[in-house]
Amino acid sequence: MPRYAFFQVDVFTDRAFGGNPLAVFPDAEGLDTDQMGRIAREMNLSETTFVLPPTDPAADFKVRIFTPESELPFAGHPVVGTHWVLAHLGRVALQEPVTTVRFELGVGVRAAALHVRGGAVTHVVMDHQAPQFYAIATPDQASRVARALGLAPDAVTATGRPVQVVSTGIRQLYVPVRSLRDVASINSRQLDAAALSALFAELDPVERCSDAVMVLTLETTSPAAAVHTRMFAPGLGINEDPATGSASGGLGAYLVEHRLLPATPPTTTIVAEQGLEAGRPSRITIEVDGAPGAIRMVRVGGQTVPLIEGVLAW
Repeated sequence: MPRYAFFQVDVFTDRAFGGNPLAVFPDAEGLDTDQMGRIAREMNLSETTFVLPPTDPAADFKVRIFTPESELPFAGHPVVGTHWVLAHLGRVALQEPVTTVRFELGVGVRAAALHVRGGAVTHVVMDHQAPQFYAIATPDQASRVARALGLAPDAVTATGRPVQVVSTGIRQLYVPVRSLRDVASINSRQLDAAALSALFAELDPVERCSDAVMVLTLETTSPAAAVHTRMFAPGLGINEDPATGSASGGLGAYLVEHRLLPATPPTTTIVAEQGLEAGRPSRITIEVDGAPGAIRMVRVGGQTVPLIEGVLAW
């Protein structure tokens, strides 16, 4: 009978039952792609990770990331949470104040800084990459995005800000919304998934915006946050993601590039709040190196809280 230990953690939060839950299988050798996919469906979380020996000598570990529907080349909270679990298990030789660890992912090798105090990791900050800015929606497309989200068109178009595809690792669609009230009114179970899918194909025929859309407003519930977000990926089987590290990188680049928030070179630090409408409050820190028109690097970080340890056997 195969037996595989797993750990479930909450990522981008400082308390249990907040942030985004993640299942980590730290010893996944022996599992094939089909088995990993079936396990991810059984775990039924937004993502599950599987840790393997690296095939790239520049990496310390290889990590594969699965949603209940498909494998992802890159994602934020799975990377942050998996780094924390491996350090917690003693798989990483920790040195204070910062230890660098590299994962081999579907987008290549990416580094993360593990911030260490008292022999434990307090938070993880992962590298994204310099942003790439892609298609900007036409006014008609922006109105269609709003309607697909269940909003009046002017909830988006009245902001005067672009609806745009941005990538710091994977392409996603960013939609500015007029107010916190408008953002909160979106019903994640009543999205027009077919309309969103058609818009993703129009705006990004190559990657279809990874079938994901992040809405944002500069109105926040916490004075410590600069931006409030929600993320929807119905095409991936995720009605709403409570904390999205991959999209938060593109979010930081979008906010700085379009001057929605003032840049403070060499590094602009942005705190994003997410997950409140899903009942899982999350806090994500974004670091953007550079200035509008010359952003060099983006990093995303946060805390992780352990919740469950178990063994999957069949």
